[in-house]
Amino acid sequence: MFKRAFLVITVLILGINISEAQVFIKTSDLFPVNKPDSKAGELNIIQSPSADTLISRYILANRFLNGGMQGFRIQIYRGSGRAAREESNKVRADFIDVYRDIPSYAEYAEPGWFLVRVGDYRTRMEGTKTLYMIRKKYPNAYMVPDVINFPDQKKD
Repeated sequence: MFKRAFLVITVLILGINISEAQVFIKTSDLFPVNKPDSKAGELNIIQSPSADTLISRYILANRFLNGGMQGFRIQIYRGSGRAAREESNKVRADFIDVYRDIPSYAEYAEPGWFLVRVGDYRTRMEGTKTLYMIRKKYPNAYMVPDVINFPDQKKD
């Protein structure tokens, strides 16, 4: 009897904690209403509740990307071995000297690969022009899917 009551209480507590972890975000919460003066306009969002569900799912899915978004980068070096770290640093330094305006990233991937990836592109087409330019110096460069930094919208 005691075991059964303990089990029921444990299941209820876990169920309450799980339901609290699933946060539902409404679109109207994303656009707060501030009316500091009477000249401000009013924003009315009229939409299906299923749109709020999709927005909540999108926000929860992207929460695990550590401040980035899914996109593409150009991989110019991948190597393993004793001198791979030094060689990847040399490749990255050489790239920075030639292409100052393209960001570069040194990464490590298990089980012992040192990578140099460059650029932050939202789509494969966005990075294709840069890929062809980079292939003149790094003929083995290719596009890879990666978590990228959010692009600067003021540049566009």
